[in-house]
Order: sequence, then structure tokens, then C-alpha cells
Amino acid sequence: MKRAYNFNAGPSALPLPVLERAQKELLNFQNTGMSVMELSHRSKEYDAVHNAAKERLKRLLNVPDGYDILFLQGGASLQFSMVPMNLLTEGKIGCYVLTGAWSEKALKEAQKIGLTTVVASSKEANYTYIPSLDGVQWPKNAAYVHITSNNTIFGTQWHEFPNTPVDLVADMSSDILSRPFDVSQFALIYAGAQKNLGPSGVTVVILRNDLLERIPDGLPTMLDYRTHHKSNSLYNTPPTFAIYMLSLVLEWVEEQGGVAAMEERNRQKAAVLYEAIDESGGFYKPHAEKGSRSLMNVTFTLPNEELTKTFLAEAKERGFVGLGGHRSVGGCRASIYNAVPLEACEALASFMNEFRRRFA
Repeated sequence: MKRAYNFNAGPSALPLPVLERAQKELLNFQNTGMSVMELSHRSKEYDAVHNAAKERLKRLLNVPDGYDILFLQGGASLQFSMVPMNLLTEGKIGCYVLTGAWSEKALKEAQKIGLTTVVASSKEANYTYIPSLDGVQWPKNAAYVHITSNNTIFGTQWHEFPNTPVDLVADMSSDILSRPFDVSQFALIYAGAQKNLGPSGVTVVILRNDLLERIPDGLPTMLDYRTHHKSNSLYNTPPTFAIYMLSLVLEWVEEQGGVAAMEERNRQKAAVLYEAIDESGGFYKPHAEKGSRSLMNVTFTLPNEELTKTFLAEAKERGFVGLGGHRSVGGCRASIYNAVPLEACEALASFMNEFRRRFA
């Protein structure tokens, strides 16, 4: 079988060795006579999978002592509500930095729960850049400041995380595990798995344990971080297969040389595509400003809608999948998460150059 060049924004590409390993183990996991999907989440076999995933993630990200890793459900979208429900206590203000659609949605959910303010935004420029937090007047009663580390729709990314006087919370759904960073700089990190960590179905939350003392009583049990902290994320039946796949992806990352090796590969992949854009003489126009360009989502437009349709149709015929841009930006988007190989980016750049020569 010839595999597609998968540039989907999410669910997205998974490493081929991980898929092959899962296929091999699908019917009989570790001689249990059952698939991992059939194991009880209380069994010792699944418990080993669960804890291995936590330990691998802790190791890969150098998660310091004093933090816990939770495996939850509901995607990052549920975290838009859980973060303020747990941390935005009465009389406090949730600070938000707007850099795209997902940060807007996070703010919208927080506004339903408590007081909020926007401390920085690039909305006026249709989110073409990451705004600076220099000079922000922080509220004295700020509960936290929320950022979205990478913006899949607009193709922008925080290349340096801000040092803030209030607790920093980040939605890292689309670039976690793609580069090293200092976890201790954050109070809470969350990420849906379906871009860099594994298949959809599990959401990773990394939180500093002292936050648990702030959580107000009376929250619905499943929406209280303390519930999952106390139960090792086993209060209810977790998404066992998704966590198993997460563990396999983390093992693959370790085998590739860890997060630093992922960053090196991701920079190479992004450079190949941005070179095709920058050397096109304006035929391909990037959405993001150079200093804010994402290493995960390369967004660009063509001279007109007709050419865009032709480009996408021909790309599909060549085996390139998922290149259509989001409707709010238009054009094209190549999502090049960890599992997308360099060869796929080189093939796409070659096609882009060929297409330009024919239609410019």
C-alpha cells in the first residue's frame, strides 16, 4: 500500500512504526489473549501501560517534581472551561492573550465563569503575529494568564514563552513535544493528543500541584482536577487505547533522540516549505509574519481562488492530503507535526515549485 502524504491539521499523521506496532499487538496484547482495548482499566497489564505513558512524558519534557500529569477526556475544548472553573475563583481575573480562533474560544468559555480581560491581541491584523507582553499592566487580582502556544489556523507560534508575574497557563495542543521548553515556567499546560501525542481521545494536563489548593469546593466531580489527581486519572474508565497509543508515540520519540531531535527535524521540515514560499516571487504569500511563523502549520495563499482550487485538486491527485486552509484564512495549510517525515515536506515543496513554474 502507498501511504498518503498526510498534512491534516488533526487528527493528523502518526509514526508508521507506531501504527505497525499497534497492528501487531492489536489482537493479543502481551499474551493476555485480548486486545489492549479489551483490558480492564483496573488490570495490572493496563496499569503498566498507563504509568509508562506518564513516566515517558515526564522524562521527555523534564517535568519537575511538584507537578502531576493527568489523562483526561473532552479535548482542549473542555479545558477551556475546566481551567477557569478550577482556577478563576471569585474576585480574581483571568487574563487572556488572543492569537487566534482557539484562544478566542478559551476566552469565551472563561467569560461564562468569571471576570476576564484581554491583555494582548493580534486580532486587528487577522492574527498574523504573536503580540508582545512587554508593558502589560497586570491586574493585581489576576488569577492566571492564558496563551495558545501554536495557532493552527493562522500559522503562528510563540518562539519564546513570556515571563509573567502571574501564573502562566498554555494550550499546547498543536506543538507539545515538538521542541524543548521549561515546564517550570508554567502553572498548567494542556494538550489534545491528536496532533503530536497520538490519536484523538485523550487530553494531557500537566499542572503544578499547589494549584489544587485553590480549587473551590462544589465543582462537578469530573470537572475538578483534584478528582483525577487523587485517582491517578483512573476515577472513571479512561480512553485506554488512546493512552496506549500515546505511550507508543512517546517511546518512538525517545528512540528518535527525544524532544531536541524532534525540534531539529521540525526546523528542517519547516525551512523546506518556507523556502518554497519565500522564493516564489510572491506567487505563494505566507499568512504569518516571519518572526512569528509556526514550525507546525505552514499557511499560505495563492494569487486567486481559481488557482487555489487547481493547486489543491492537483495536490490531491499526487497523494497530498489535508492541504486546504481554514475558511477564516483561506488558501492552503500544511500541518507538519512530529510524525510527518522530511520526505513528505520535500515532495510538497517540489510540487509547489513545479506548480508555480506552470502558472506564475
